[in-house]
Amino acid sequence: MFTGIINHIGRVSNIENNDQDAIFEIIAPLDVDNHLIGASIAHNGVCLTLIEKQKIDQTESKWKVQASTHTLELTNLSDWKIGTQINIEPSLKFGDELGGHLVSGHVDGIGIVAEIEKIFESTKITIKAPNELMKFIAQKGSIAIEGISLTVNEVSVNSFCVNIIEHTIKNTTIGSFFIGMKVNLEIDPIARYVARYLEVNN
Repeated sequence: MFTGIINHIGRVSNIENNDQDAIFEIIAPLDVDNHLIGASIAHNGVCLTLIEKQKIDQTESKWKVQASTHTLELTNLSDWKIGTQINIEPSLKFGDELGGHLVSGHVDGIGIVAEIEKIFESTKITIKAPNELMKFIAQKGSIAIEGISLTVNEVSVNSFCVNIIEHTIKNTTIGSFFIGMKVNLEIDPIARYVARYLEVNN
């Protein structure tokens, strides 16, 4: 499990194609000595397993993760290129602060950035979401976009808006969002459970 609070920004340093899977090498200011092979790390909201690791120096490490064909089809990982910036969050440990909301690292669908608007000191971003996800997205509810825990400010028929403060822009990859960009979406699991309960009991 994760919180959607981004700890580090990494970058893709190499990509290997293995039949239908892909192996990504990531470089980031994360101390891999604190993470065992087989550990889970969220990359732009996608939970991936650490399969190799190496400490580069006192500030940076590099590691490899493997994405299956299924993961590539359900996320935007197939769009990654060498140099792509990645939001990095290690999995929760007992006793860690839950600063965002519970995030599983299992992407529900891909959204499209439809509009980016600067409003005073914040930035309003409109995301067009798949119809099957919109029923789970509510005003003032939580959603993970590229692994970032955010609050939904507005909801329309097929899109929703979030307002981003300057701190979040500086400490995540949101500053590099562009219109037409595909983004990984994970809805709040509580919303899914409530919707399922209502479906069964109505």
